[in-house]
Amino acid sequence: MNMKGRHFLTLRDFSPEEIEALIDLSARLKKEKKEGRPHRHLEGKNVVLLFQKDSTRTRCAFEVASYDLGMNVTYIGSSGSQMGTKESIEDTARVLGRMFDGIEFRGYEHSDIEKLAEHAGVPVWNGLTDMYHPTQILADFLTVKEEFGRLRGIRLTYVGDAKNNMGNSLMLGCAKLGMHFTAVAPQALWPTQEHIDHCKAVAKETGATITLTEDKWEGTKDVDVIYTDVWVSMGSGKDVWASRIASLHDYQVTKALMDHASDDAIFMHCLPAFHGMNTEIGVQIAAQFGQQYPCVAGGEMEVKNDVIESERSRVFEEAENRMHTIKAVMLATMRDAHE
Repeated sequence: MNMKGRHFLTLRDFSPEEIEALIDLSARLKKEKKEGRPHRHLEGKNVVLLFQKDSTRTRCAFEVASYDLGMNVTYIGSSGSQMGTKESIEDTARVLGRMFDGIEFRGYEHSDIEKLAEHAGVPVWNGLTDMYHPTQILADFLTVKEEFGRLRGIRLTYVGDAKNNMGNSLMLGCAKLGMHFTAVAPQALWPTQEHIDHCKAVAKETGATITLTEDKWEGTKDVDVIYTDVWVSMGSGKDVWASRIASLHDYQVTKALMDHASDDAIFMHCLPAFHGMNTEIGVQIAAQFGQQYPCVAGGEMEVKNDVIESERSRVFEEAENRMHTIKAVMLATMRDAHE
């Protein structure tokens, strides 16, 4: 399928066949890398990475993927650009689009990346916004396919804040690819009704199902994948933690919850994860909230350490797969399919 020149902002813009093609391309590129076969298909091209929000995996995945494809990379962090302060997003897009062959953006408002895409004149890729995280979903689905040999019919349950970019994107991705998606969350943290309605309409065409429930036991019974994410989005203030822990402390992924899933169920998390006293925030949360909420007393928030470190966990496979799927997105949108 020829995707040259297209942006990659949200899976809403791609058909099930196109998403599957990207996953298949990711698998092929991963195999080539493992076998030591060079694939510098974009030799000499230049890309820029615009980061309003820091990230280990997204930055490294885009950089290594670009180098593997033969491209040069310029990284611009939150303090390295005047975009949105002294220069409009539209003007920034028009300037960068004349210097680079592709633009990655990781930031806050989804409307910002839409403006970039409208004015850049080159492919723009979403490294994360407040609404969607599409490159993560490709990595997740490549991981699931590697584990189970298929995607259609897989039962995936997302536990936690289902209203964030991961909840939105997983629901949409599952609907597109005929997977059975369940969101387990307080109703106040469900996706918008518009997004739910859109995903249910897509699901009718693919054989997927969309379920939302506040009951964690009902929502995780016999499922194939249990997925969670941090309770507070990166970059949010400390003042948010109290209300989020109060809302989500009963939605922590524990060994008991994993045992309630199917016998061969796996655990997934997009990372970073709070699962012990080995981070500054983990120590702070344990000290501040541990007495009131014993489940976080050990610095464990959305997931228990014995889950993320268990044989069921696939979180580091997911992290590696970010690189392979991002490589596929850049290659597919920058090169003709027949080249």
